[in-house]
Amino acid sequence: MQDNFSEEQKRYLEGLASGLQVAKASAANSVNGSAQNDYGVPIAEGPDAIQVKAQNKFLQSGKKLCVEEKAKREHHPFDYWDQMVKNAQQGVFPKGVDVFRYKFHGLFYVAPAQDSFMSRLRIPNGIINATQLRGVADLASKYGGGYTHVTTRANLQIREIGAHDATKLLLGMQDLGVMNRGSGADNIRNVTGNPLSGISVDEIYDTRELARELHYYILYHRDMYGLPRKFNIAFDGGGAVSVLEDTNDIGFAAVKVEEGNAVEPGTYFRMQLGGITGHEDFARDTGILLTPEQCVPMAKAVIRVFIESGDRTDRKKARLKYVLDDWGFEKFMQAVEEHCEFDVLKFPLENCITRSKINRMAHVGVHKQKQKDLSYIGVVCPVGRLETEQMYGLADIAKQYGSGCIRFTVWQNLIISDIKTSDIEHVKEKIEALGLHWSASNIRANLIACTGSWGCKFANSNTKLHASAIADFVETKVELDQPINIHLTGCHHSCAQHYIGDIGLLATKVDVSEDEDPIEGYDVFLGGGFADSQAIAKEFMKDVDAELIPQLIANILAMYMQYRNDAKEPFFEFAQRYSCEDLLGLLQQKDKAA
Repeated sequence: MQDNFSEEQKRYLEGLASGLQVAKASAANSVNGSAQNDYGVPIAEGPDAIQVKAQNKFLQSGKKLCVEEKAKREHHPFDYWDQMVKNAQQGVFPKGVDVFRYKFHGLFYVAPAQDSFMSRLRIPNGIINATQLRGVADLASKYGGGYTHVTTRANLQIREIGAHDATKLLLGMQDLGVMNRGSGADNIRNVTGNPLSGISVDEIYDTRELARELHYYILYHRDMYGLPRKFNIAFDGGGAVSVLEDTNDIGFAAVKVEEGNAVEPGTYFRMQLGGITGHEDFARDTGILLTPEQCVPMAKAVIRVFIESGDRTDRKKARLKYVLDDWGFEKFMQAVEEHCEFDVLKFPLENCITRSKINRMAHVGVHKQKQKDLSYIGVVCPVGRLETEQMYGLADIAKQYGSGCIRFTVWQNLIISDIKTSDIEHVKEKIEALGLHWSASNIRANLIACTGSWGCKFANSNTKLHASAIADFVETKVELDQPINIHLTGCHHSCAQHYIGDIGLLATKVDVSEDEDPIEGYDVFLGGGFADSQAIAKEFMKDVDAELIPQLIANILAMYMQYRNDAKEPFFEFAQRYSCEDLLGLLQQKDKAA
């Protein structure tokens, strides 16, 4: 018989057949009327039920699950430990969809960039103690490449882990009380909070306990691992250093409400939803007011609605933003309220007192704490890299001169807190002796780079190498009187969030000629911002040779210094004030004058 079905009809029939097979298999595996998976676990009542039901909705409508959803359905990654141990004993790396399953345990097989694992940790609120930092350094030396990378989620990564050592490293982390579980794949990533929590002079709320509570709730509830894609949550309690909560799927922002309103005066949180700047969207206020105690229950409710409603067929459309785009905020929040353990309070944002202005240099250098006679020191980590010997030294400094506390930031650096005024000069000297520094130029302090092609198979350029080249060159050419954020990201995943940088660089391959291989290069974006300066950067140039980028950035910054309205005008306002065509004209005028 002649096949007269369209491609869309064929896909529908394939999905329908698949759904019927699933239903048949479930019935065959039924015990006392309860459907079971291949391992005899009742999927209708167990912790994976919410995920399975969400998948079933797509199958029953005639659609096909994406590869990753099939992998989770066939063999949940948390039931994969025995195979991981066996692979480690045999010294073999995972293949196929098993590479995806390993990510649930915080292990990323990063071939072909490196024939090894990268391990990402979970450090709630980005705060770790000196003993744990030494322990992480021990494991990085024993099983990794002898260094770590500070990430843009106030976290650490260990690289160059061999196949034999994968499970040994995970167990070593658990011995330290540092977890890897769910730090990759379709899970809730490291829960971030203000790095100055508890010590900032002008913070509204100390977020440490909220981040810790949510961290442990996620760890001990398996249903929190049934998401369609990754999910980011941040708590902003105010203070000088931003946590970029408006770039997260859920952002909780502390506010104050004064006397004379319809609610009790005090400290509350606003909830924002849908941030994903790699897709050019900031989180937006939901119109509700939460007590601090309601934040974690509200997060649970939002996550459960996302699990139930997120796309399981198209990975590119599986983030929370796309549910919000499809449903709208009102419909989504109605579904969330059905999962809530309390009555949701609507309250105008304009009646709230929000955080004070962010200081873009507050994460480096010496700054006073709210505690008398105590200061913190922000330490610059060159493009986020820390050698293990430096980690040992920092742990010793924190323990000897501080409270034994190390605070990582989303700006790929760290803070040592609780230093007595009389010890500040000693601490500065010890930091410098480690080959690190406690101060940075307006270029280097806010220079962000993802892993790049050196260690990531998706990246199109060596971002960390190029970031260092930018800093080395531009510092000699332009003297800036304001901090500038320069973000280099290696691919469209935008781990370094190039859209929110004053200058954003997105790596690409640049064609030179038909006879030559493409070279490393960047698309250049200008005018991004965040927090009280929210803006998505606009594309300024495409396919710029990476070797020309340092000079181009020096020229752009010199143009800004010459043509800005006054010394107080920040770069993002200057860039947003002009069209790209006008900016290019100004740049050409500057070049001719030079």
